[in-house]
Amino acid sequence: MIISISGPPGSGKTSVAKIVASRHSLELLSAGAIFREMASRAHMDVVSLNKEAEKLFDIDKLVDQTVTRRAALGNVVVESHINSWLLVGIADVLVYLNAPLQERANRIAKRDGITYVEALRQILERESSHYRRFKKYYGIDATDLSSFDLVVNTAKVSPEAVADMVDRVIGEISSK
Repeated sequence: MIISISGPPGSGKTSVAKIVASRHSLELLSAGAIFREMASRAHMDVVSLNKEAEKLFDIDKLVDQTVTRRAALGNVVVESHINSWLLVGIADVLVYLNAPLQERANRIAKRDGITYVEALRQILERESSHYRRFKKYYGIDATDLSSFDLVVNTAKVSPEAVADMVDRVIGEISSK
């Protein structure tokens, strides 16, 4: 089973992916964690590494290849911004999560212990960088969600409720 969960910063990807992985005894593979580790090793913050990645495709390529290779082995929940588009035809279930910008900024501010304004700034910079890179390197239109099996606005539902929705999709797909 390969489940891929994508969405913008603060949409609840990691929270939902952890629950789904635990419920189904699958490995959790986080592209974001790999990227954050790369930033830490380079003594940079994520926003700065995003800016570098706009100039150097090798940064994204390394993360994306690492995730895609591991995902192809199966028994994994992939959590990332872009990998769901790269896993079309490979993943059993593709999920896209989103929430209004203000909600996502509030979540990130609370999670990271930063101000709402700083969280908003980071989100806007990261999203802008992500969308430019998706288009430039892969020709992906991040607004095209037509390949996803489930698209959820997470603003008014808990991560557990979203995981329940994912479970229902898994059940439907598994029964066919």
